[in-house]
Formats: sequence, structure tokens, C-alpha cells
Amino acid sequence: MAGTLYLVATPIGNLEDITLRALRVLREVDLIACEDTRRTRKLLASHNISKPMISYHEHNERERARELADKLEAGANIALVSDAGTPLVSDPGFHLVKEAILRDITVTPLPGPSAITTALVGSGLPAGEFTFAGFLPARRSARRARLREFAEANQTLIFYEAPHRVRESLRDALDVLGDRRAVIARELTKLHEDFIRGRLSELAGRAEHVTLKGEMVLLIAPAVDDNQIRPVLESTGASEPAPQTPGSILKEVEQVMRDEGLDQKGALKRVARSRGITRSEAYRAVLAEKAEAARKP
Repeated sequence: MAGTLYLVATPIGNLEDITLRALRVLREVDLIACEDTRRTRKLLASHNISKPMISYHEHNERERARELADKLEAGANIALVSDAGTPLVSDPGFHLVKEAILRDITVTPLPGPSAITTALVGSGLPAGEFTFAGFLPARRSARRARLREFAEANQTLIFYEAPHRVRESLRDALDVLGDRRAVIARELTKLHEDFIRGRLSELAGRAEHVTLKGEMVLLIAPAVDDNQIRPVLESTGASEPAPQTPGSILKEVEQVMRDEGLDQKGALKRVARSRGITRSEAYRAVLAEKAEAARKP
């Protein structure tokens, strides 16, 4: 009889975040296929498990998938793990699962840690519906085109992002999607776990002055984002407050120049984004406000 392919989710940081079932399967299988045998060896050692391992990563997965499928057909039970989290989710494994299914080999997924859901439930953004889109493209034009695909999406958007590209991604998201609520979930389940919350403009401003490090997930609120106020109004019976007229645009531009060290041009662009107007409109409003102040005695 053919063996079983187990897809085993492993911790994304804290080594205690692994299920009892996952530990049992890792102890019982004949072979463990893993992205990096060194990383998996540390996990196994922390739980006193010793098993044969074989590398299975993005550079060899097509060839290794056939080899592992042959072993499964011969009766071996194999566990597939990634370096962290659930296999196949932005990690290798698809070719092996596809090959196993084609050969009518049993594929058994074991639920467990995932950076996507961990970041979502801790973000404070709507969690009823979400879209996970993996990593944004590295090239700016491709990244902006990808973001435009989600401009009208009414679900929370979730992306993985690399520390060296998060600054550019935040700026592009702000330009393409507008100044939505957003969260950077960083170093999840690790010692320095951090949720950085705010508007995209605020996160982009922070990234300009602070180097963000570690593994991170970027979450962006839906195009229509009123979840944070309506439940409170409904539970208290209060009426929804009337929208407030924005204050002095001149004072806001001057404040941004002081707080973020931007010149007037950069501050105008930042304020225009937050108000949903063009930079030219913001500039004309500043001139009009200055002229009005000059006319007053």
C-alpha cells in the first residue's frame, strides 16, 4: 500500500506553537521533507525527535517531488514542513501535493501556525473577509499594477513583505489605494513581536525615519472601512456624528514640515493624500488661506 503525505504546520517563531498531533506525526513518519534541514533539525531537537530528513526547496522541488512521490508509492509515510508556518502558503510544496494527488496518494494536512491568520486577528482590521496576495512584486511598476487590482476590494488585504522593500510598498499603497488604515505585524510570536497601527500615511512616514526589521505582514483595511464605528453606534443607540470640516490646511502643512522634516512640496503632497485631493488643489487652498489671513486687520 502507498504511504501518506502529511502537510505539517510548524511554528512561525515560538517553538512551543506546535500541535500535539504534529509532534506525533513527526515522530511516526519515515522521512521529513523540509526547506532547510538545519532549521528543521533545531525544531526536532527541541522536542527530542530524531528522524531522517531530505531537502525540499524552491530550487529542487520539481525533481524532488517525483522522487518523494516514488517513495510514497512504495509505502513510505512522509511529512512535509516549511521553515515556518503552513507548507505551500508562499512556501514550496505545491508540486509534491500535485504529484501525490495524480498518483492517488493520500494527502493529509495538519492545521497549525500561519502568519496570515495570526496577523489578521491581532491587527484590529475587519477579519470577516480577507484577501491574501503573497509578496508584492519587487519592481515598482509591477507592484503598483498589482495594488490597482485591489483598489475596489472590500476585504482586508494581506501581503507578506521584506524589510528592505516595505518603505516603497507603503508609499505605493498610499498612492494607489488612498490613506486607509493599515497594520505592520512584525516578528510574530517572537520576543520582539510588534503591531504597528495607523494610516498608510503614518506608517509610510515612520518607515522614512525608522528602519523596520524582521519578518513582517502588511495588512490594509477594505476600501469601505466603517467597521470601527458602526458596532459602537448600534449598541449604544447613538446617532452617527456629522462629518467634521477639515481644519486649516496651512497649519497642517506646517505641522507635517516640522514633524517629518519635509519641505513644503513634500508636506503638500502628504496632506493632499490624507484629504483626498490633488497637490495642486492643496497648494491653491494654502495660497487662499494665506491671502485671507493677509486681508484681516
